Amino acid sequence: MSNELIISSTEKGERIALLQDKKLLEYHLDGREEFNVGDVYLGIVRKVNPGLNASFVDIGHEKEAFLHYPDLGPSVLSLAKWSRLVRDGKWTSDRLEHFALEPEIDKAGKITDIFQKGQLVPVQIVKEPISTKGYRLTTEISLPGRFLVLVPFSNSVSISKKIVDRDERKRLQGLVHAVRPSNFGVIIRTVAEGADLNEIQRDLESLVEKWEAATDLLRSAQPKQRVLGEMSKASALMRDLLNESFDRILVDTKDAYQTLREFVKQIAPDRLEIVKLHNAKTSLFETVGVEKQLKMLFGKTVSLPSGGYLVIEHTEAMHVIDVNSGSSTGKAGGDDYEANSFKVNMEAAREVARQLRLRDIGGIVIVDFIDMRKMDYRRQLFELMEEEMAADRAKHTVLPLSKFGLMQITRQRVRPELNIQNSEVCPTCNGTGKIQASIAASDMLEQAVDFVVAKQNERGVSISLHPFLFAYFTKGLPSKQMRWFFKYNTWIKLEQDSSLGLSEFKFRNKSGEPIVLA
Repeated sequence: MSNELIISSTEKGERIALLQDKKLLEYHLDGREEFNVGDVYLGIVRKVNPGLNASFVDIGHEKEAFLHYPDLGPSVLSLAKWSRLVRDGKWTSDRLEHFALEPEIDKAGKITDIFQKGQLVPVQIVKEPISTKGYRLTTEISLPGRFLVLVPFSNSVSISKKIVDRDERKRLQGLVHAVRPSNFGVIIRTVAEGADLNEIQRDLESLVEKWEAATDLLRSAQPKQRVLGEMSKASALMRDLLNESFDRILVDTKDAYQTLREFVKQIAPDRLEIVKLHNAKTSLFETVGVEKQLKMLFGKTVSLPSGGYLVIEHTEAMHVIDVNSGSSTGKAGGDDYEANSFKVNMEAAREVARQLRLRDIGGIVIVDFIDMRKMDYRRQLFELMEEEMAADRAKHTVLPLSKFGLMQITRQRVRPELNIQNSEVCPTCNGTGKIQASIAASDMLEQAVDFVVAKQNERGVSISLHPFLFAYFTKGLPSKQMRWFFKYNTWIKLEQDSSLGLSEFKFRNKSGEPIVLA
C-alpha cells in the first residue's frame, strides 16, 4: 500500500491531498488563517454562565469562544497560578521542576469557582467554529510531537491503546519515565512503537523547547495574543502519518520544498529522499489526478465500482447515506440477489469510510445499507466497516447493523464539514442562461493566439485549455495546431487542464511565466 502527500501552493494558501494507492483519501485547505486548532492564546474571560456551567472567552476572534467546565482539565488551577506568576515576573524559570502543583478540580464542580469576569487565562483551541457556534477551547494544554504528546502540570505517563504488545508498552513507559522532566505528563503515541531512546528523547526535548518559547512569550504577551502556534496542516499531517509506507511528498514551490525538507530532516532524517519538487508546466493536482477526483467525489451521489452508488444527504442533526444497487442487480429473491447486495454493501462500506475522512464529516452518520438476510453477511459488513474506520485519526464509534439494515456511526467533529462545489457556473453565460454559439470558444482562442504570437511576437508559447478544446485543436490532419505552426513559423504547445472551463485558457511564455491578455 503506497501513500503520497501532494501539496499545491496557491495565492489563498495550500491545497493538501493525501493519496493511498493513487486514490484521494484526505483533502485539506490550509488558508493560513490566524486561528487554528492547537493554537494557544492568552484569553480574557468575558462572561461566566452558571446555567451552562461554562464561560465565554475572548481570543481576538469576532465571536467569543466557548469553554465548558468538562474541558477545563484537572490541572486548570495549576495553569492559572503559573500564568499569573509568569506575568507578574515572580516565576523566572521556563521549566516546571520546582513548581508546586495545585490540587485537581472536582469533575462535578462549578465554573464560577474557577473563573471570574476579566480573568486572563491561557486557552487552546480544540474545535473550529461550526454553524453558529464559536471556537471550542480547553485549558488542558497539550503539545503534540511525532512520538509523544507533552501535557504540562501533570506527572502521568499514558500510552496509546493501539500498542497492544505488553513488553513494548512496558519498554516505552520505562524510556519515557527515564527522560521525562518533572511536572510534565506524557502521552505515548501509536507511532512510537519500535522507537529507540534517542528518538524519544529528541522528540521530548523539542516539545519542551516549544513550551519554553511559549513561556517567554507569555511574560510580555498582550491579552488575546497567540503565545503558541500549531504547525501548518502539511507539517502536522507528516508528523502524524509519516512512516515506511510513504512513497512520496510532492510540492510545487521551492519555498515549500525547502521548508518540508527541513521538517522531515528533524523528524525522520532517513526519509529525506521522499520529498520531491514538481517542475512540470502542468499543474500539480492535474498531473497526479487529484483535480479529477475532486470533481467526482464531492457530489450528492458517489459511484461504486460495481454500478451501485451512494446518496449523501446532510441535515442539521445528522448525515444520512443511502446505499443503492443501481445497475448492479442480481436475481430478485434468490441467492444471486443476496450475494449481489452483499458485494455492493462491502464496496459501499469502504467508500463510506473514505468519504467520512475526505469530507471531514462529524457527528451522527446513519448508513442505510441494502437489506441482507444472512447473519454472516451482516457480521462481515460490520467487521469491514470497523477495519476501514480503524485508520481514521478522528475518534469514532461504529455500531452493528440494526434489524432495519441501518448502521450508526459517530465521528469526532473538530472543524466544519469540507464541501467543494463540483457544479460549475457556465463559463460562457456566467449563469445568465444565455450562451454564445459553441464555436465562439475556439474563435476566442484563435484571436488570442494571433494577438500573442503575431502582434506581440512571443515565441515558445504554451497554452493550458479545456480537454474539449485541446482535442479540437490537436486532432485531424493537418490539425489546427499544425496550421498555426505553418502560419506563425513557431510551435505552440497545448496542454489540457480539466480544472479550466470550456472557454478558459491560460498563456505562458517560454520561461513559464503567465502572459496577460489585453
